[in-house]
Amino acid sequence: MNVLVLLAGLLFVFMAIIGGKKGIRSFIALFLNFGVIIMTVFFMNDPTINPVILTLIACVFISCINLFYINEVNWTTKTAFLATMLTTIVLVIFISLITNSAMIQGFGEEETEEMGMFSFYIGLDFVKIAVSVIIMSTIGAITDAAIAIASPMREMHFHHPNIERKELFRFGLSIGRDILGTSTNTLFFAFFGGYLALLIWFKDLSYSLGEIINSKVFSSELITICCAAIGVTLVIPITAYITAYFLVRKQADSTN
Repeated sequence: MNVLVLLAGLLFVFMAIIGGKKGIRSFIALFLNFGVIIMTVFFMNDPTINPVILTLIACVFISCINLFYINEVNWTTKTAFLATMLTTIVLVIFISLITNSAMIQGFGEEETEEMGMFSFYIGLDFVKIAVSVIIMSTIGAITDAAIAIASPMREMHFHHPNIERKELFRFGLSIGRDILGTSTNTLFFAFFGGYLALLIWFKDLSYSLGEIINSKVFSSELITICCAAIGVTLVIPITAYITAYFLVRKQADSTN
């Protein structure tokens, strides 16, 4: 506990020194997001509540915290929020189809021994739970990519107010291409860093490459990473188009 407090204190100090007021808000946002996730898990134990709908509501709150609370309410955060929500809705449909066809819901055979003492008749739809887990895993990366594109587009429009919508859209796509590779690689290495022990366990079990790939534990996480990467990819043109549309329209309205 003392180590956690020390690390949290160091994080707060560094974020306050480097980020200023925005760094302090970012630190507080960590606990706010944690509270949203805890409340989501709490309500998800109720079989009468749809986990997917509950997760979408949680994503709205998380996006508001990450965008409006940290970066305040402006045209940049508004367009990033709208792009995040549209991308999330598209992903929900896509992830639901993938989860049903891949059958990654539930527990893998490697986990049955530890779960043997518990009852599986708990009245929860594990397909919807799997969809909720993937959505919750992608919302952070999508929000980060959306604000990373909308912010420089707003700066470009500020310095070049007469720029055409098509040119501003292309500028947003150019920014998106620059961050696409690093974002997807970040997701990839986060997976292998967090599940390095799982890979070592597969090695101890003498799993072949085919058995590892077809393992439900491994494939579900890999599908989560792929869905997150798809979400980051989709949010780039969506954010670029929405931001270019609203910024140019606002300029035209102010001129008229």
